[in-house]
Amino acid sequence: MKIRTALIAALAAGLASTALAQVPAVRTKRIATGLYLPTLVTHAPGDTSRLFVVEKRGTIKIIDLTTSPPTVLPTMFLNIDPLVTGGTSLNDEQGLLGLAFHPNYAENGYFFVFYTAPGNTVRRYKVSAKNPNVADPNSGLTLMTISDPFTNHTGGNMAFGPDGYLYIGTGDGGSANDPQGNSQNVASKLGKLLRIDPNVAGDVPAYFPVASNPYAGPTVGDDDIAAIGLRNPWRWCFDRANGDMVIADVGQNAWEEVNWIPAGTVVGRNFGWRCTEGTACTGLTGCTCNGSTLTAPIRTYGHNTAGGYSITGGHVYRGCAYPELAGTYFYADFATNTIWSLKYVNGAVVDFTLRNTQMQTSIDGFTCNQVSSFGEDANGEIYVVDHGGTTTGQIFKIIPATGEVACPDPCPSDFDGNGSTDAGDLGSLLASWSTAAGDLDGNGTTDAGDLAVMLGAWGACP
Repeated sequence: MKIRTALIAALAAGLASTALAQVPAVRTKRIATGLYLPTLVTHAPGDTSRLFVVEKRGTIKIIDLTTSPPTVLPTMFLNIDPLVTGGTSLNDEQGLLGLAFHPNYAENGYFFVFYTAPGNTVRRYKVSAKNPNVADPNSGLTLMTISDPFTNHTGGNMAFGPDGYLYIGTGDGGSANDPQGNSQNVASKLGKLLRIDPNVAGDVPAYFPVASNPYAGPTVGDDDIAAIGLRNPWRWCFDRANGDMVIADVGQNAWEEVNWIPAGTVVGRNFGWRCTEGTACTGLTGCTCNGSTLTAPIRTYGHNTAGGYSITGGHVYRGCAYPELAGTYFYADFATNTIWSLKYVNGAVVDFTLRNTQMQTSIDGFTCNQVSSFGEDANGEIYVVDHGGTTTGQIFKIIPATGEVACPDPCPSDFDGNGSTDAGDLGSLLASWSTAAGDLDGNGTTDAGDLAVMLGAWGACP
């Protein structure tokens, strides 16, 4: 019996070891420092050469990814510091908190920001006509302002969904326990996920309501509300591969939570605050705790030093450098700097992994110790935004444990960078004839074989 028990234990240990080995290991690599309280890093659609970093005080900077190492450009992309209230200290929940580029940014140049002034403001800006690295500060158009009774629980994340609409996450307005009941009040924009259709054809109106929102039209409630029952959704994302939405909602005194919503089903949901914190009943009014109409989180963690006290939501990895990581969601706790990852497959959490030893110290020896946000580049690679425990922030890139891997060029014949193989690229190929620059078939020179490769890719990127 003892031998059998020992064999079973050894087999179980071996299976556990094998399962653990299947979770890809990662590291981080610092790509930028010297930033002032960064709250977000993101990219413009299709732009593989730059990252945009939001600083809480009211500024946006650009990281040039084409240099080695990447370079923070000295000129700011946008500076609206005079308009922004707060954003000057580590624990200040006000400031410039959100940035979203229009899906057709390459054609129309529009992007949107969320900041406190002192209420919540969503404003549209446009890139300057002369310099793609500088926005026009005089192009601002206010889409909405939301009165906010307190200085905490602001939310502020924004992103365009797969449906082409702009989603805006707002906190419940602050203080503790949502004293005004905003999160369950469908007449209030606070504690909500909003969904609007920005007007990029003109300035009046600034945006259009979405007719399929649950309270649009004659229905009682605010036209712009897509979902209710949020406390402080501090970072959420759309999975670029399938459109799923993942929302990290900061708890009150006991529980932090991750909500995972299948693609196209977020509209009309109620996430339960203020009667539910995680899956625990608060005893507060507004809804029926854990009722059938509420959306329960897929993962929670309690307030303690092993978990944390303030969740920072992340992204689902869909990059090209580390395909084994596909579908892995990274998130962290701002207070304890604990970092986790998980997958959500067929309604179940799998591959839940503590990443502290892999990610808190970067492969180049720098410390990541206060994760304020995560972000993606155009290739789907994930970045970690770190306050560094001071006002001097850093940006780290998640890389394979064995070291950074470059994404393959999705269109090696696109010499002029317009997303297609065309006459402009043919001219570049001819100009580089008999040199390595035009060697598309890998034989060491530019010749007729490379011309055949280009013609084979004509009109589109492979």
